[in-house]
Amino acid sequence: MASASRLTIVLFSMFALVTTTALAQKQGGILRQHIIDSPASMSIHEETTVVATRPMMAVFNNLVLFDQHVAQNSLASIVPDLGREWTWDENGTRLTFQLQKGVKWHDGKPFTAADVKCTWDMVQGKSTEKLRINPRKSWYNNLAEVVPSGDHQVTFVLKRPQPAFLALLAAGMSPVYPCHVPPAVMRQRPIGTGPFIFLEFKSNEYIKVGRNPDYWKPGRPYLDGIDYVLSKNRSTAILAFEAKKYDLTFAGTLTIPLTRDLQRQRPDAICVLPPGSVSTNLIVNRTNPPFDSPEMRRAMALTIDRQAFIDILTDGQGLRAAAMPPAPGGLWGMPAEMLAKLPGYGPDVAANRAEARAIMKQLGYGPAKRLAIKVSTRDIPSYREPAIILLDQLKEIYIDAELEPLDTTQWYPKVLRKDYTVALNLTGTAVDDPDAMLYENYTCNGVGNYNGYCNPEVDTLIDRQSMEPDQEKRRRMVWEIERRLVEDNAKPLVYFNRGGNCFDPSVKGLTIMINSIYNGWRMEDVWLDR
Repeated sequence: MASASRLTIVLFSMFALVTTTALAQKQGGILRQHIIDSPASMSIHEETTVVATRPMMAVFNNLVLFDQHVAQNSLASIVPDLGREWTWDENGTRLTFQLQKGVKWHDGKPFTAADVKCTWDMVQGKSTEKLRINPRKSWYNNLAEVVPSGDHQVTFVLKRPQPAFLALLAAGMSPVYPCHVPPAVMRQRPIGTGPFIFLEFKSNEYIKVGRNPDYWKPGRPYLDGIDYVLSKNRSTAILAFEAKKYDLTFAGTLTIPLTRDLQRQRPDAICVLPPGSVSTNLIVNRTNPPFDSPEMRRAMALTIDRQAFIDILTDGQGLRAAAMPPAPGGLWGMPAEMLAKLPGYGPDVAANRAEARAIMKQLGYGPAKRLAIKVSTRDIPSYREPAIILLDQLKEIYIDAELEPLDTTQWYPKVLRKDYTVALNLTGTAVDDPDAMLYENYTCNGVGNYNGYCNPEVDTLIDRQSMEPDQEKRRRMVWEIERRLVEDNAKPLVYFNRGGNCFDPSVKGLTIMINSIYNGWRMEDVWLDR
């Protein structure tokens, strides 16, 4: 592999790439980060995209957090945050937190257990204050209630045991919100307890945060602030990094060839290439004829040549999967030898497409009668590029597709409303745990189940794996669920991408996560050696 000696590849055996050195941390400096797109708002609880979570994670705290210096997120890497300690009852249905004392919101008001209750009542849709969009609501279907006891203790009461519930709370998408600030304000001027204070958001230009001088963790953060500067043009952003206008590129957006090119121009840059935590998938609106036909959807799934996507877009280094992120980064994904036996995953693409064409002919389509459709996708390169390949592959089964690129502010509301026919989507791994991935994306009422797939038997299997305390037994249950999802063409997963992340050698204390693009951006330990 060209320039392999300069390109640091993060493998399973490399659990972290931490840039902390023996040097003493330095206070001060503004970290300049590239951001690839403009979020609709600053409210993490109302956004699905990492362009909102990444800058705002530095503004908030969670009850617990994945250790920011352990690259592979797992239950074992969860550490205290606003919840200084926690205990489960003997039935595994009551999770009680003892909270940090003396913590203040950025506006000076005290943080208390009431804020925790307010946050999860709002996420569950129980409060009078409503979230405009509620992407993580399905994570908490098993949560019965949140019970404060005084100002510094709170208990999450579950309907049934759920050993991995703590992992949901540790996600970057699970911050605690203040009771006294309404959602409308949080969208534009969020108030947190975190190491950085929100300063300014100028849509399509930049997001700025500044050091919280009263942060409850002594000595943190080290940086004076972080400037997230928007550039939708990937080439422009790379040139800016090469000219040292950025200190850090945006997570996972550099293709493998672009990462190599960047390192040739900036040989001092530190670049990592995690195993992949973002999947590309096909979503089909099952309520719109002719896509209400299971056979039509089966034909579309069979025509996908996964290896072509991997070869073209990841230089052959992308990863196949059924639903969960695959090894070496992922903890739950189905082994390759099992994947190869699933429908459409075998190496004989010609045979798969011959079967797909036969199905299409039975449905009345063929060379003389082709189906014209639009394929919707988000208007950024990581979405557009695989969508173009999909258009070409659909032609093999008599489907002529036109690309419909949509701005980010339109994209998620549109798919949530199911206001589309066929779409090419990317799904980031918020938490590498089945309780996050499966409930959100594949259950009948999952908020991320954009195409309306519903199989009550699969829902029951998802509930069973969620209650299973034996992790190896649970893993095999997850593989069975993945098999059923592929056979049902629930949401055909094309591949998991591989994308580079590069930063200036002056950036210290940063760990790039390998199984989530959402959880490693608290930034309180990051400092600049310059």
